[in-house]
Amino acid sequence: MKNGDKTNVMRVLDRKKISYVSYTYEPDSALSGEEIAGILHEDAQKVFKTLVTQGKSGQYYVFVVPVKGELDLKKAAKAAEEKSIRMLKQKELLPLTGYVHGGCSPIGMKKPFPTWLHESAKQYDQIYVSGGKVGFQIELSPQDLAEVVGCGFADVLVAV
Repeated sequence: MKNGDKTNVMRVLDRKKISYVSYTYEPDSALSGEEIAGILHEDAQKVFKTLVTQGKSGQYYVFVVPVKGELDLKKAAKAAEEKSIRMLKQKELLPLTGYVHGGCSPIGMKKPFPTWLHESAKQYDQIYVSGGKVGFQIELSPQDLAEVVGCGFADVLVAV
């Protein structure tokens, strides 16, 4: 990868001296998280998606959950101490975060938002999150992600 190919996420991690591995694949916004896990030859439980929400108060919140999981809005609201939470509409994502759907990373958003990483991440040495552009994934430790984003851990998935 050429230096000019670094995403904002990689620049943030480099600046904070956080160890990571970057992966690229043919960008296709139609790929599901599970398909991306297949491209990475990884268990989909280790590949996380970034979901942006808005609470009843108007505050924005970020939840980083396994790609196979579904965010439980009630559990998310409880974690954020909100009466209720709604998913952000796709068209609202870019102006708020600086990221497009399919390339949204919890790292390097336009401004920091309260963020929770699903507690299942703690059982892995390394997890994958978006590298900040469609076609880019970052592998790093959940502890490093929590440190760089300032996030907590919570059970916010729909029970299966």
